[in-house]
Amino acid sequence: MGLRMPSTGQQEVVLRSLILALICAVAFSTRLFSVLRYESIIHEFDPWFNFRATRVLVERGSYDFWNWFDGRSWYPLGRIVGGTVYPGIMYTAATMYHALHAFGFNVDIRDVCVLTAPFFSGLTALAAYALTQSVADTSAGLLAATFISIVPGYISRSVAGSYDNEGVAITALLVTFWLFVRAVKTGSLLASLAATLSYLYMVAAWGGYIFIINLVPVYVLVMLAAGRYSRRLYIAYNTFYVLGTLLSMQIRFVGFNAVQSSEHLGAFGVFGLINLYAAVGWVRSFTSERVFRAVGRLLVVTALAIAGVAAFFGTVTGYIGPWTGRFYSLLDPTYASKNIPIIASVSEHQPTAWGSYFFDLHALTFLTPVGLYFCFRNPTDENLFIIVYGAFAIYFSGVMVRLMLVLAPVAAILSAIGVSATLSTYMRVLRAPPAEAVAAIVSSAPARTAVGEDVSGAESVVSSATSPQSGLRHRAGAQSSSSPSTATSSGKRSKPPGSQARRRRVAEDSGSPSPSPSGSSFDSLPPTHRRDVAAIMVLGTIVLLILYVRHCVWVTSEAYSSPSVVLSARGRDGERIFFDDYREAYYWLRQNTPEDAKVMSWWDYGYQLSGMANRTTIVDNNTWNNSHIATVGRAMNAPEPQAYAIARKLDVDYVLVIFGGVVGYSSDDINKFLWMVRIPGSVDPSVHEKEYLSTQGSYVVDSRAGKALKKSLLYKLCYYRFDEMSTVAGQPPGFDRVRNAVVGVKDIKLKYFEEAFTSENWIVRLYRVKKPDDLGWM
Repeated sequence: MGLRMPSTGQQEVVLRSLILALICAVAFSTRLFSVLRYESIIHEFDPWFNFRATRVLVERGSYDFWNWFDGRSWYPLGRIVGGTVYPGIMYTAATMYHALHAFGFNVDIRDVCVLTAPFFSGLTALAAYALTQSVADTSAGLLAATFISIVPGYISRSVAGSYDNEGVAITALLVTFWLFVRAVKTGSLLASLAATLSYLYMVAAWGGYIFIINLVPVYVLVMLAAGRYSRRLYIAYNTFYVLGTLLSMQIRFVGFNAVQSSEHLGAFGVFGLINLYAAVGWVRSFTSERVFRAVGRLLVVTALAIAGVAAFFGTVTGYIGPWTGRFYSLLDPTYASKNIPIIASVSEHQPTAWGSYFFDLHALTFLTPVGLYFCFRNPTDENLFIIVYGAFAIYFSGVMVRLMLVLAPVAAILSAIGVSATLSTYMRVLRAPPAEAVAAIVSSAPARTAVGEDVSGAESVVSSATSPQSGLRHRAGAQSSSSPSTATSSGKRSKPPGSQARRRRVAEDSGSPSPSPSGSSFDSLPPTHRRDVAAIMVLGTIVLLILYVRHCVWVTSEAYSSPSVVLSARGRDGERIFFDDYREAYYWLRQNTPEDAKVMSWWDYGYQLSGMANRTTIVDNNTWNNSHIATVGRAMNAPEPQAYAIARKLDVDYVLVIFGGVVGYSSDDINKFLWMVRIPGSVDPSVHEKEYLSTQGSYVVDSRAGKALKKSLLYKLCYYRFDEMSTVAGQPPGFDRVRNAVVGVKDIKLKYFEEAFTSENWIVRLYRVKKPDDLGWM
């Protein structure tokens, strides 16, 4: 017996599985540039704390992790880690670590942390495929998986070494949305429960879960306003909200905030509204119209009155927490700069520049509106969810550059829908047989005009074969068009099956269920010209996608694969130059200072100091205590004697500053100095920013610099001995390559601090705080 060939459906499943496996492999391998070019190392700042916490979890267990008091941070306050952290990524990496060891792979926990985000990027591609397939079709799902696997807006947070919460949270975000859409589509209680569990993981992984718990209620509101209420929607949302809220309260960092904070009240309000809507419908089902109006009005007014009274007393008594500063910043981008400088000082909290959209999304920037158009053309329950998601993500990404991460997945999904629909439309035109062939096929059939058959059907076949239709509805239309006509009229013979089958095959080949709307400029073209236009559209789309892939690979390689602790640049001959000053300085601290040494720096470097140098820090990236950060900022902007008094009060042994004037590194402390003035100024009225500016009101470091700036500790520590350096040929010594100016104060003398270490390229500078002797002399 010969081998049985698999069916077409089985072949499609195998091919689809192979494509998805290849997409996952591409998603993983694209994010390995940093490992191949540098080494297996943790990137940025926040990931260093996550890595340090994961090591505690792996080495000491869950009990010690939840009860861990970190005495090496926020000295002398310390930090209770268990109640101030989202533990999702730590437990994920620890689970992967133990699983690998159980199978005999003795890997280091650092390598597991480095590769966690690339591994989850493959799962994110699968989640994007599942969500898009539920909304559109399989081809759009495959395109969405491809787009999201390499989109720079997502790669920026999931490259190897970026061991940050977002690396696993975006996967949970898409899985939650997919399962919730599935629950709305099918009314399945099991799908609702699965969406709740995915939401629990999202809550455990990232504070961005607030986006989910506000987006889903808005979608339910849109459904109610559009008259699309159904029992499926009722089951999906009530299950999701009730169980999701109860489960999210089990995360210690969230706790009762899930029912008390203002950010969660919208979900609770929609929960009450949908139940009120259902109650009104239930009353209407067994009462007359007159009674229903009276009872329904009473029911609505009573419910609104109870909700209003509860909201009032909850706010007055403090049970309902106020809106946070970050929430106000999302509504008003200028709020943080006016009221909360600690939030405004974070670069990723700034409004997004237009160029960032093209840099992080490239072609998806232009394809996203195309996807929205096709979704609006076919407003199903699933499409409405994607529309709401897209609208919210587009708005919030413009308010805060960090939220470009939330836009990237839905941009990939909408772009995939748009590209799939466009290609399906014009590929049907290209696949359709030429007009002459269709006419020949029809003319070869026996003439039946005598029995009333219209021979002009050939013209309609040709027209339908070259008319583009909406790509989102062509499958259902093809099914309806393929059903044969069985109607017969009195005195006329029914059409022979052979003729019907022949015409049906021609219609199926054209893929067009019905003629396109009259008046279309495309339809007015001759058939040959339609094929030319279709060919141009298909070719243009392919070229655009090729450019998209090229851009994504380039951005990943050059912009998002460089760890912040190892800097790189291109020399004049194109050779890559590495600056390893951070690790050089941290290693020096680890080897040449006592284990209990306290290091004062700006809060940006706290996590790295704790993780790499293993030394106690005064402030770090958690930024939970604004006044403590203001104290450090005051020490940096104050004259040396006053700064020394603050350093002694905090029991500081070393001061670390970052200076880029020698090599042109712009992310140094001099460029961050005004935030060291604004943050203390928000708590200390004696600090005035204008005193640190020039007489023209500009921030400069040359001879025009403000008097307070020239006397500040940070200015002295950065430019100490800098007037001895020749940085640019043709410029005098002391020329700052970042500010393009010669330092305003030369021959700087220090009385209370002494230079302890300066890295090779002067990027990291460490100063020892002098201790007075027994007589109080320095």
